[in-house]
Amino acid sequence: MSNFNAGQTCCSNERCVAVYAVIPTLEDTGTNFDRRRKTSPNEQQSALLSWRHMGKKMEDKFGTALKKHSLIVDLLSIFFGIGTWLVVNGSFIQLPLLVEDAPEGWSLPSYLSVMVQIGNLGPLLYTVIQKFSPHKLNDGLTIHGVLLIGTTSCLLTAFFYNKTANVAGSEHSLALFILTVFTAINACTSSVLFMPYMGRFKEKYLVTYFIGEGCSGLLPSVVALVQGIGDIQECVLVNVTETGEPIYERQKSPPLFSTGTFFLILFGLMVLSYIGYILLSTLKLAKREYAQVTVSEGNKYVYDAGQPDGTTNAPKDSSVGQLVGVQYWSLLLLMGVISFFSNGMFGSIQSYSSAPYGSRAYHLAATLSVIANPVACFMAMFLHFTSLRIISVLSGLSALLTFYVFTTAVLSPFPPLHGETIGEVLIVMTWTLLVGLVSYTKLGITTIMRAQGGQSLVWVGGITQIGSAFGSVLIFFVINYTRTFQAAPSTC
Repeated sequence: MSNFNAGQTCCSNERCVAVYAVIPTLEDTGTNFDRRRKTSPNEQQSALLSWRHMGKKMEDKFGTALKKHSLIVDLLSIFFGIGTWLVVNGSFIQLPLLVEDAPEGWSLPSYLSVMVQIGNLGPLLYTVIQKFSPHKLNDGLTIHGVLLIGTTSCLLTAFFYNKTANVAGSEHSLALFILTVFTAINACTSSVLFMPYMGRFKEKYLVTYFIGEGCSGLLPSVVALVQGIGDIQECVLVNVTETGEPIYERQKSPPLFSTGTFFLILFGLMVLSYIGYILLSTLKLAKREYAQVTVSEGNKYVYDAGQPDGTTNAPKDSSVGQLVGVQYWSLLLLMGVISFFSNGMFGSIQSYSSAPYGSRAYHLAATLSVIANPVACFMAMFLHFTSLRIISVLSGLSALLTFYVFTTAVLSPFPPLHGETIGEVLIVMTWTLLVGLVSYTKLGITTIMRAQGGQSLVWVGGITQIGSAFGSVLIFFVINYTRTFQAAPSTC
């Protein structure tokens, strides 16, 4: 016989349900078990049923999580999220080919970084209007305008990325600079506009939106991989000196398709994102997935509106309560610090940190860390959390990993365990785990802030952009005007 232990588990956005666990007694296990005797057919059938029962429990656990979602709304949320940083990420991924046509050469990344920061004028202007004249803003129309700017600038980039003009007596990639500003306006404004818009939906769809945002970095990487960007260069014998010493030259295969075609593919993805938003905002199926929310001016909204004392509560689909002032501002500050490093600095120091361990380590670290972002967000669909204690623990782990990658970057070209296999494995694992933890933590903070109602997600987006901007500017000057980071030599 077996004893049954009953309990209750409450999901974040569903009613509590009873959970029963079967605890076997000594009678079930059989104290006189003989290891030498053969298993009877009945016992084999019982074991098989036991395994099937375990499999059914796992299937029910994950199946229930999926059943709570409208898969159509999930897909539309992912498409919508893809249109955030897609073109900006694609421009930086395409740099190995862009610099071949650009008169700036490898100084081009620093120019593009400045153009991206100019794009922060978009969220700044939006926030000012939202603050002083919210009645002049229509959240839906504004998103249409921002997506239209991003989609159009991506299309124009495909045809004008290599057009130059004389500026102050020097040739510059003026068309690329201007178009990058407009694509950055789309990307930067999405933090204070797209994310708050998703706050109108049930909490679970904010997770799938973040999966899409992670894919805005993953998809350009996949396209570039097919194109041939990032292929490991080979050292080819090109000549021999008079003394018999071989002369090698690093060579790589030509790309499968041009930079123009690359941006046309991104344009197609931007169109898909635009269509995703249109359907998300018009389909009755999608509107049925709204949370209990009332939208007033601009994107100002409150959950569970109509309280007699005028207060706002957490949305009914959330398990998060209201934060006190210190907790609220501490979480915002933590989001700013995380963005300062993750969005502002990690991309600039990754080559210094991983390239000394070899080209294989560099490409694996870059590829797997990009994949880690959407994977972490996907895991949040099943391992969801809104605990301040868990956020503190994950932030501490992220801080330790950040310290390690900065140490390897500062000590480049001879970081710890340089030239050893364990060093190569460790740096790849560190970068992958770091980006995954950071993505998971940012999603947890955003989920908690969403539950505060009002404009909390606007604050999250704003502090994210502020932290990212300060991190980008600081690392730009440190890399270009100090000798803190030294690139690993590229020799045959």
